[in-house]
Amino acid sequence: MVVLNRIYTRTGDKGTTALAAGGRRAKYDLRIEAYGTVDETNACLGLVRLHTSDHEIDPMLARIQNDLFDLGSDLATVETGKPLPYEPLRITAAQTERLEREIDEMNEHLAPLRSFVLPGGTAAAAYLHQARTVCRRAERLVVELAERDGEVVSSEAIKYLNRLSDFFFVASRYINDRGARDVLWVPGQNR
Repeated sequence: MVVLNRIYTRTGDKGTTALAAGGRRAKYDLRIEAYGTVDETNACLGLVRLHTSDHEIDPMLARIQNDLFDLGSDLATVETGKPLPYEPLRITAAQTERLEREIDEMNEHLAPLRSFVLPGGTAAAAYLHQARTVCRRAERLVVELAERDGEVVSSEAIKYLNRLSDFFFVASRYINDRGARDVLWVPGQNR
């Protein structure tokens, strides 16, 4: 259980932050940047949800916001090989599989794409595209972290981020299909 009695601790005043399993890293460390960008993705979802409270997709987005906190915890808990006094929270295959099912369910109602989609249509769809691009950045950072010597990142965390950006893309089209239409790219339109 999390208890936050005090918001500031002054422990980061010298440019470091604590990891969940102990130890400190510079605030610009790649691991910190990775889970910070996961947090940024979550903040984007908060903006999306301002426009989806009456839409059937909103409970999915609420669940994803919780999943993103799970993912942040996963990335903040460095695997040291030493036992911890608690079971570390890790992203599971079931979380990724749920995204896949929801993507398939939404996508079966959509017309096939014949062009790339530009961010827009409805406010919710535009914010979903923003969440998608931030999620892709988080994925790139997590993949880079996983490839660094001495850093351990679960393959499921990478799969989850990859699938999540796909979810955001399909969800943006699904929301636009209920109102405004997708904004399609027209190659060379302004030449």
